[in-house]
Amino acid sequence: MGAPLPRPAALAAKLEIPIEEWSYLDERALQKSRSRKVCMTCDWFRHHAGVNCIPVLTCQLHQGLIAHGEHLTSRCQGWTDDMSRQQGWAPEVA
Repeated sequence: MGAPLPRPAALAAKLEIPIEEWSYLDERALQKSRSRKVCMTCDWFRHHAGVNCIPVLTCQLHQGLIAHGEHLTSRCQGWTDDMSRQQGWAPEVA
């Protein structure tokens, strides 16, 4: 295996920031949605156990936090269908 590719300094610094310190996404990034295309059904959506095991909702695409409840009613322009829905369950073993 080869050595990992070098990352630009700005990206490397951003990736080093703990998730709890990411900023919250606002109405510039999120728009209201009345369909199944919401943050919770997006491939970029993740949840983590935060301080005192309180769930922290995140968008990996924007590297930002999502306020509780917004993940059910909002989405961004980068919404992507979940890979397991696109390819079926565990396509790597097919």
